[in-house]
Amino acid sequence: MPELVIISGMSGAGRSTAAKCLEDLGWFVVDNLPPALIPTMVDLGARSQGNVARIAVVVDVRGRGFFDSLRESLNGLAAQKVTRRIVFLEASDEALVRRFESVRRPHPLQGDGRIVDGIEAERDLLRELRGDADLVIDTSSLNVHELRAKMDARFAGEEEPELRATVMSFGYKYGLPVDADHVVDCRFLPNPHWVPELRPFTGTSEEVSSYVFNQPGAKEFLDRYAELLHLIATGYRREGKRYVTIAVGCTGGKHRSVAMSERLGRRLAAEGVETVVVHRDMGRE
Repeated sequence: MPELVIISGMSGAGRSTAAKCLEDLGWFVVDNLPPALIPTMVDLGARSQGNVARIAVVVDVRGRGFFDSLRESLNGLAAQKVTRRIVFLEASDEALVRRFESVRRPHPLQGDGRIVDGIEAERDLLRELRGDADLVIDTSSLNVHELRAKMDARFAGEEEPELRATVMSFGYKYGLPVDADHVVDCRFLPNPHWVPELRPFTGTSEEVSSYVFNQPGAKEFLDRYAELLHLIATGYRREGKRYVTIAVGCTGGKHRSVAMSERLGRRLAAEGVETVVVHRDMGRE
């Protein structure tokens, strides 16, 4: 049977952040699943032959009528001897009111009343579940990074949180990637486009790659930038950032940026960073 975590708690207390943290740690996360379907979800995980070994389910008052069946579902899981834990996200009334007002959204239970009326109704509804919780986290004074750190400390075990990187080559003449966290420019290197025998090839070929990295400064650039990314990656893990996109550009996105991206991707992968290399503009010319 898969391991199960039920994430619940007060609206505005950080359920979504807690769920995303578990998702980044490799859990299969289902948001707002009706409680009556939790045993079905666990059964499907058990049939997955180990592909779904850890399931996290976000349960909250958005389910309204469905929420009443949660106790029955929990009893059924106990009968099946499923290992389950309940994480309850809590916050003070003042903090919750401030958060709802900052996003200008009503509390899901306030109806025609005030935000504090919805909060009070939700506390009454969740009181029994809070008493059953294995882990209660008060987020009143926590920011997003601090909440993620608490979840990591509880569920990541001895392993350091994983960082995933996308290394993307691109051509400046097609525009900057809008989703890039870092952009580096390889146009300081001679362009293989002007070498007739290399022009038909791309940076994935050995001929172009050798030409690029035999140019002055190419290997030094790769070494120094990889060292910089190692420093940045350490900070990203500490701050709870799990994904980073590194864009490597040249004029057309065919030769220099592709060769550099391939080498950089291999360097990051060798250092334990899960890396995907994408060539956005290769083949567009």
